[in-house]
Formats: sequence, structure tokens, C-alpha cells
Amino acid sequence: MNTAPPTTLTIAGSDSGGSAGLQADLRTFFACGVHGMTAVTAVTVQNSLGVTGVHTIPPEVVAAQIESVANDIGVAAAKTGMLATAEIIEAIAGACDRVGIGRAGKTPFVVDPVAASMHGDPLLHDTALDHYRAELFPRATLITPNLDEIRLLTGFEVSTRAQQRDAAKMLFEYGPEWVLVKGGHLWDDPECLDLLYDGSEFTEFIGPRFDTKHTHGSGDTLASSITASLAKGADMVSAVRAGKHFIVESVRAAYPLGAGVGPVTPLWRLPQD
Repeated sequence: MNTAPPTTLTIAGSDSGGSAGLQADLRTFFACGVHGMTAVTAVTVQNSLGVTGVHTIPPEVVAAQIESVANDIGVAAAKTGMLATAEIIEAIAGACDRVGIGRAGKTPFVVDPVAASMHGDPLLHDTALDHYRAELFPRATLITPNLDEIRLLTGFEVSTRAQQRDAAKMLFEYGPEWVLVKGGHLWDDPECLDLLYDGSEFTEFIGPRFDTKHTHGSGDTLASSITASLAKGADMVSAVRAGKHFIVESVRAAYPLGAGVGPVTPLWRLPQD
């Protein structure tokens, strides 16, 4: 009898264009050799040009999805993406506590505080920022904000590598076990520095900056590849190192799609004809 691979859960919104959201997470989980499951938080109407509609799922249904798969199949690691509302965040926090996802349990929990699409379209109600800070960050094994999300969460504008360190310290005060400050939006830096912080030590992960606009789904892909490594039992530094390599190659392999911004892709991991 075949043995099941490690199981991973994405709690996220759906992207009808297939480039970001839970679609990007599932592609990444597959490429990383883990079994992906979903708790859908919202259905978006979007394509390569942007988001034109969002339909949220009732909070109790989001929670029920989490508990359904956790209680039957089990979850080796979980991540969040687009959560949309404060009520959905509250429901997720309660469900994760009940099934042991997060710091109170034994299941690694990666929180990607998605606030807007890469086109700038809002994906989070303003009142939900407080719930990220109060409800999810203290439960998180790792949080993975980009620089725009850091500004929304803390009011702090990051424009240098030194300020990445300051931002990591600020975010750590909200209670996560680890903070990963992503540097992809530090446009003047010739490299991309992602900075990991555990409250005492910093670890730098440096990669190339590619001359491409096709980066849709990059944050989701990084967070889900880290989640996959955690599900396999990797320590945090090793998981982030693997995730950094995965996203570098996924951006390198990115392709144009539609009239706007194309996706990063894990297809580089698959055999090529």
C-alpha cells in the first residue's frame, strides 16, 4: 500500500485567473511533494489585470472546512492567504485552536497577512488589521509580510535593509515565533533580501532581482513552499532557505499571461518534454 505524503492546508481565497491565492498554493504543494487541502475564505473575480469582485465565504463555513479536514485527514502544516474580514479571522483563530494548529498546538502555522493584490486592489477590510495583530500573530509559527503589509500593520515605512531589521523587531512584539520580512518590494536594492528573525538572531536569505513584471502569486508561492518544508519536518531556517530557493526559481520561470501580469510558476520543478 502506498504511503500518503505529508498534508498541508491553505486557508485562503480563490483566484479565478489561477495565478495567486489557493491555486498558487496548491500548485506549490504539489511541486513540493505534499498533499494540499483547502479552506476557502473568499471567491475573487480577477485576471491578469486586477480584481473586480470579491465574495466572502461565511465565517462558520471557513471554520468548518478547517475542522473537517483536520479531524479526519490531519494537518502537518497550515498557512493563510487572503482572509478578507475580521469575522473570518476570528473564526479561523477559534478553529485552529480547536484542532491544534498554531503555537498552542503542535502544527506549524504560517500566516501571510495578505492585505491587497499586487495590483493594489484591497483584499482585506480595514478593521481586520487589528485582528491579524491580536488573533493570528500570537498563534503563528511564522509571519511573512511584505513591505506594503508592514506599513499597514505598523505604520512603519521600510526603505533600507537596516529598516527591515527594525520592522522585524516591531512585528515580533505581536507574538509570532518567527518573523520573515520580505524584501521584494525594496525596489532600489539590486538583490532581494528576505530577513528571518526569532527575537534574538537574524538570518539573511539573499537572491537575485529579476527584470520582469510577471510576479503574480510570488508571496503565496514563497509562504506555501515554506509550509511544505515545515510539513516534512524541516526546522524553520532550513524551511525558509528551501522556500527562498523555490521562489527564486519560480520567478525565473515566470511567464506572461493575459494582458497584464503573469504568474510565477513551480513548473521548473517538473520534468520538461
